[in-house]
Amino acid sequence: MRRLRNVKIVATLGPASSDYRTIRALFEAGADVFRLNMSHGGHEDQKARYDTIRRVEADVGRPIGVLADLQGPKLRVGTFRQGAEELAEGAGFRFDLDPTEGDATRVCLPHPEIFAALEPGATLLVNDGKIRVRVERCGADFADCTVLAGGTISNRKGVNVPDVVLPLAALSEKDRRDLEFACGLGVDWLALSFVQRPEDVAEARMLARGRAAILSKIEKPAAVKAFAEILAISDGIMVARGDLGVELPVHSVPPIQKRLVRLCRAAAKPVIVATQMLESMIESPMPTRAEVSDVATAIYEGADAVMLSAESAAGQYPVEAVTTMDNVARSVEGDPTYREIIASSRRVNRQSVADGIVAAAREIAEATDINAICCFSQSGTTASLVARERPGVPIIALTPVTATLRRLCLTWGVHCVEATDVDRFKMAVVEAARAARQHGFATEKDFIVVTAGVPFKVPGTTNILRVAPCDERLIFRTDPE
Repeated sequence: MRRLRNVKIVATLGPASSDYRTIRALFEAGADVFRLNMSHGGHEDQKARYDTIRRVEADVGRPIGVLADLQGPKLRVGTFRQGAEELAEGAGFRFDLDPTEGDATRVCLPHPEIFAALEPGATLLVNDGKIRVRVERCGADFADCTVLAGGTISNRKGVNVPDVVLPLAALSEKDRRDLEFACGLGVDWLALSFVQRPEDVAEARMLARGRAAILSKIEKPAAVKAFAEILAISDGIMVARGDLGVELPVHSVPPIQKRLVRLCRAAAKPVIVATQMLESMIESPMPTRAEVSDVATAIYEGADAVMLSAESAAGQYPVEAVTTMDNVARSVEGDPTYREIIASSRRVNRQSVADGIVAAAREIAEATDINAICCFSQSGTTASLVARERPGVPIIALTPVTATLRRLCLTWGVHCVEATDVDRFKMAVVEAARAARQHGFATEKDFIVVTAGVPFKVPGTTNILRVAPCDERLIFRTDPE
């Protein structure tokens, strides 16, 4: 099955999309990667979904990526005697460590780490930012605040602290258990929540021990400030606009999104744009025009993937939501302006042989009558570098490594094909020609560009390029060795 677009679609599974029939329908509608949200459902539920994904994968004969999204530490207020209270603008309110049920003047905030980091003037946000307070005085066990934006505060509502870096690890004890469980299942990507500093990513990488690639979710102001360091140690990035829009002024999120996408592209690391992309399709079979424009903007920016959350996990129209994203992607990528925007935003500081090889592959493919760029890769590095160039022809990634096939399902424009384990470049060319024909990218009369790293099985050694015919007889005739 060949996708008629380059951007990938990530669909979250949940109560509305857990059975074989729905998961297969989501894949056939366009989902390339499935997300398991570890915040909801137990390990038995997630294992059942994972096993079903792999059944679908075997039945359709195409690799499918699986991303496990770790919950991260959850900061919440305690409970109220009346269940809820109204906070008026200008009123005083206290957060403290006293476990007694709260009232209109105070509530427990059972997180001493927050009080340790607070300073007068800091802002606290409650219930997704609907309530906003300013800290006037604080100590090791309290914070006296003034309500800047009032509203209803109720039991166990979430708290955000945008102004400070909290002395909290990104991985809670639950996350550590979930990480080990997900790696044991065999997931391809781990999405790490609550990232504030590169050390958070390093800890997850150490615990994963290479069993899954690490994707850092950028959802806190501290992560935006330390983005260069976080990107360097991550395998991929998710721009989680929902939480960013709570902790930062909402108007600052679009330029941050654009900047982060470009930096990820330059680093040849996949980037997902996520949160509230087709939110209205949770309850409606049709999206709003603004939502369609939002998805289109991410695609025009060159994001590797766009993601559905509740739309596919708990919504009434999960398959329709994926179909809508697929249609939007095809429409955008068919627009001549799209190629102009992608080409004008291609700013790569090429410093290595590999950089030169993939740039040459793109230029040759776009300047001549080439049907596809074929990358023979063990680790996926060559395919990722070619995808960074955002070529105007399809990318075929060939590898004998199943884990690499599945991880590349998240990378822009890459069509993954399982190949035999070769040790000579000529045989890699033959494999590439066969794959291009069998998967409908070329005929025997066509030509392809083949890139690889020689010697084989050495990651990061992209150093060879060949323009080759798709007719195997011509390959052997021109290269008898």
